[in-house]
Amino acid sequence: MQYLHQYGNELEDLLAKSSRDKKLLHEFLFDILSPKEYKDLAVRWQIVKKLAKGEPQRKIVKSLKVSMATVTRGSRELMNKKGGFKTALDKFYR
Repeated sequence: MQYLHQYGNELEDLLAKSSRDKKLLHEFLFDILSPKEYKDLAVRWQIVKKLAKGEPQRKIVKSLKVSMATVTRGSRELMNKKGGFKTALDKFYR
């Protein structure tokens, strides 16, 4: 599975470079992801933001029409103080 790490690194580098051009990033994401995958990623980010603001999990489930398991996973990942969700929120939204 070494190739997964290599492929992941390449994808991360491409996303970092593409992020400098919002139109290119948008087009790339729409090409590489299915409409459902794109929606799922966007909704997961909204879950994390709502959790970080202290919104109750059950309210998030109802407002975003997602499963409790999806919200719980986001909550669990957000608890990791050195994780990507927490770091991104602190860097870009606080």
